[in-house]
Amino acid sequence: MYERLSDSADTIGLFCRLHMNAKKNLPVRSSEMGVLIYTDKQEGPVTPLMVSSFFKVSKPTITALINSLVQQDYLSKTMSTTDGRSYTLSLTSKGSELVRTTASVFFGNLETLEEQMGTVEFQTFISLMKQANEILLKEEG
Repeated sequence: MYERLSDSADTIGLFCRLHMNAKKNLPVRSSEMGVLIYTDKQEGPVTPLMVSSFFKVSKPTITALINSLVQQDYLSKTMSTTDGRSYTLSLTSKGSELVRTTASVFFGNLETLEEQMGTVEFQTFISLMKQANEILLKEEG
């Protein structure tokens, strides 16, 4: 059993490294790009708590990512008029341009997988990944 689990861990680890290495040409870290894409996809105002909840990471971690993106002029903060500590996020024109021009780099591996696996197998793969995520989230719980 140990050998089977070890092989499984190696396979998952390699997949994660290959997926992350494909994003090395981005001008921001992959985690920062994730925040930009998330912000871009939302219909209404985005708060740090929304980002933290979506990515399942602590609010201080998200605050550090946000501050970096604001400093690089990819995100802007709009302070709340009722609570001086609260703010919403929006993409700057530079952030919007980055999302628009680099989405194909960010999603390139997934496009390759879908093309080479075929749509049905790719959807099965994604479905199994979602199921695995749900199980692990419950275990964290």
